[in-house]
Amino acid sequence: MTRDDELRLLPVYRGEQIREAEAPLIEAGRGAELMRRAAYGLADCVAKILQRRGRVYGATVTAMVGSGNNGADALYALSFLRRRGAAVRAVLVRGCAHQASLAAFQRAGGRVVESVPEPTEVLIDAVVGTGFSGDYQRPQTPGLEAALSTATVVACDLPSGVDADTGQAGDGVISAEHTVTFGGIKQGLLAGAGSHLSGQLHTADIGLGPHLPKTLVRAVSPHPAADVASAGRGEPLRSPASTDHKYSRGTVGIHAGSDQFPGAAQLSVGAAVATGVGMVTLVAPETVRAHVVAAWPETLGVEPDQQGRQARTGATVLGPGLGNDPQRLNEAQAALEQCLDDGSPCVLDASGLQLIRHQLHQRGGLGHNVLITPHLGEARRIAGDLRDQVLGRMLATDGPKSDPVEAARRLSGSLDCFVLLKGATTVIAAPDAEVLLHRAQTHGRPGVPGLATAGTGDVLCGILGALAATQQGSWLDVAAHAVHRHTQAAAGLDPRAEASFGASALIRALSPSAVAP
Repeated sequence: MTRDDELRLLPVYRGEQIREAEAPLIEAGRGAELMRRAAYGLADCVAKILQRRGRVYGATVTAMVGSGNNGADALYALSFLRRRGAAVRAVLVRGCAHQASLAAFQRAGGRVVESVPEPTEVLIDAVVGTGFSGDYQRPQTPGLEAALSTATVVACDLPSGVDADTGQAGDGVISAEHTVTFGGIKQGLLAGAGSHLSGQLHTADIGLGPHLPKTLVRAVSPHPAADVASAGRGEPLRSPASTDHKYSRGTVGIHAGSDQFPGAAQLSVGAAVATGVGMVTLVAPETVRAHVVAAWPETLGVEPDQQGRQARTGATVLGPGLGNDPQRLNEAQAALEQCLDDGSPCVLDASGLQLIRHQLHQRGGLGHNVLITPHLGEARRIAGDLRDQVLGRMLATDGPKSDPVEAARRLSGSLDCFVLLKGATTVIAAPDAEVLLHRAQTHGRPGVPGLATAGTGDVLCGILGALAATQQGSWLDVAAHAVHRHTQAAAGLDPRAEASFGASALIRALSPSAVAP
């Protein structure tokens, strides 16, 4: 029996790793077996989609077919669907196709057409696969654009034109509602533009398991993922014991808020209280403390002390709402120095990220007890402080070297700390190069647009601080649980992904049950 708060960790691979795993099987003459297994997985997913739409028999399925193995997988899948009574059509985008699969498709009764038929209910995108690189041009096929407005798009292995490693994609890539990926999850389906172009992910086991390498990149999932034999489990959250008292439950100190941004402190403190922790201490000016304690009377308010005699807590959060106030930043600097000296968990967010520059001069970096939580813009500013042009190019959203996963890993190594790079897919990187990816989703579909609003990062900081104070695991586990709890609360508030809530509503939605599958 598994606990509700256990997160499943799915291995994630680069395209080259998948191809290398396939190579010995292909050399042993098992290429056709791999292809048919992939095709069956694709056909099974399409059949289930059609069943939800009302029928398989008589439904029209059309595939955009390229000349390589990706197109062959689709042709074999269409053959399987034809045996179940579907009307199957194939558009040969390059004017040719894998010969054996094309022959099987035609023997099954499939028809090659030059335009996408109007009644197409499922459109399979199988133009190019993991080996593609360069600027992808969408096929100018008659009927294609009309079909995209009515048909369910299913990508074969990955949306054509998405880089299997980085998730880079040009304007011509067709957004899929479902992607059936073969052998293992490709990194490009979770990173960059690929994270929102790939839709709901389905993994088809084609027998590569024994040949796949150990990977340092894993995806966080709340679901059992029974179709991935190599799925592992993260550390569950520690539950409160009957013998606990407020100090053994954990204490978190939050340095947040200023006269300019008092709301940030209220959001961070409220999130920490709602997450569950023995005691929350707010270090802030009197005007900020008064507002926060009025909203959360269980909070202990503490006057800032620039001499470094900070309140002793199990975990510390530095940054939300400090702004550019020199006094508040000096206070946060003293608290950071204390955390670096005693090794207690510390979160640096927002304005607190400005403290990194000083630590680079003083110590050359941070430490394994520190987690920084930048978004892409903030990460680019840190890259500037590091004078790391390669890192800057990796963090560009539309550049040819864009690679958020490797960027987070490089940033973590450079600063010798843990990194939580925020985005549609959050990248959590450890100094030892281990990476966890968490793709925000609502009811299985990618994206929680309500989190793209002011203050939601302050809520995440409060969750991070509370979990760091109450748990014993590494930042990888703690951050994964925090991000998941954050996104689950948002998805619960906004099941239709209409972005119809503010950050303060997240606090009310936080509860231990929010991490349940």
